[in-house]
Order: sequence, then C-alpha cells, then structure tokens
Amino acid sequence: MAAVENKELLERVTELGERSAIGTDIELVEIQLKGAGNARLLRVYIDKPGGVTHGDCELISERLGKLLDEEDPIPESRYTLEVSSPGIERRLSKPRDFERVVGQKIRLAVQPPGESRRQLEGRLAQFANGALEVEVAPGNLVRIPLETVQKANLKFEW
Repeated sequence: MAAVENKELLERVTELGERSAIGTDIELVEIQLKGAGNARLLRVYIDKPGGVTHGDCELISERLGKLLDEEDPIPESRYTLEVSSPGIERRLSKPRDFERVVGQKIRLAVQPPGESRRQLEGRLAQFANGALEVEVAPGNLVRIPLETVQKANLKFEW
C-alpha cells in the first residue's frame, strides 16, 4: 500500500512541479522523494535548453515551495525541498529524454529477454517507434528496443 501512496504522492508533486514551471522554458526532468517521517528529502531535477542556472533553480524552488505549502500534498511531515540540474551525465528514461539527445553520446545497460545484461556506448543516431539506433562504431548501428533498456545516461564528451 505504501508504494501506491508514494506513487500517487509523486504524481501529485509532479503536477505541482509542472505548474511551477508554467511560463518558463524550464522542464521537470525527475522528482525523487527519499527518506521517511520528518527526514524526507524532496529532490526535483530541472532542465532547459542551454542549461540550468542557479536562478532557474531558485525560481522553481520558490514557486514549487509556495504550491507545496498551499496544497500540502505531504501532510504531517517535514521535508527538505532541493531543486537542481540533472548534471551533464543525466539519466535518460522517458521517450522525450531520448528525443532530446539524438546526436549525442549515450551509455546504456540493456537486457533483451532471455539474454544477459550488456553495456553499450555510442552516439544516439535516432529514436523512433520505441527503439534507439546507436552508432557504437563509425557506420555500425545497433537497434535497441526501449523496453530492453535498464539504465541510460548521457556520456560527457571532452
């Protein structure tokens, strides 16, 4: 039952987070709720074209904090709200994450049914119809169904 309640709570906080970004080009990337009782941490990751500034984090923190105070989706509990960028090697999980990073280098852990888990790294050449096409070597494309991806991150290039 707690998992269902936590999922509903995250959905509600996500809705409030998206409301807090209205009128900006800031996008909510991920929301995490860690801990329990009075030691909870509500972590909100945001992103925008060109990167996130300290001012962007401050803006969303102020707006979301106000909405959280008004709506009180985490009743009878103290928590710390933290708003930050997902970082340069951000996690990729939603289709829109992959659409946004076509042309960039990614790192994947994949496990097709009946096979062992394997690691891949390469440039995301395309994302369409629920599948990634990753160029693992020049001219060598590998097609990976999204449902087989267990973990994905951007790979920072110097």
